[in-house]
Amino acid sequence: MAHTSDTPDTRTPAQIEADIKSRREVLAETLDEIGVRVHPKTIVGDAKARIASNVDHTLGRAYVGVNRVVSDVKAKFLDEEGSPRLERIVPVAVVAVGLVGLLALGTRRRRS
Repeated sequence: MAHTSDTPDTRTPAQIEADIKSRREVLAETLDEIGVRVHPKTIVGDAKARIASNVDHTLGRAYVGVNRVVSDVKAKFLDEEGSPRLERIVPVAVVAVGLVGLLALGTRRRRS
């Protein structure tokens, strides 16, 4: 029961003592909770949990993105039955072999 200056306090001494005891218990609980929240181990633990959550989220997004790219590439080089599409694979292979050949020639010329 709150006491204001406009109203007379009609509580008995026992009620006042009970109110004080109750408020002390609530205050002690609040201080204990604050102590746990500001304890360095709690702060570090919370920070680690946030970082782990962010890393998990980022890795999950990266996995989905990579999976999408792989699926897109597979769709371009494989038909619906999973057979290779030679009309797409052969030109890419020729270009790759050509690039490797050019790189090999460039390396050979620099050594000479």
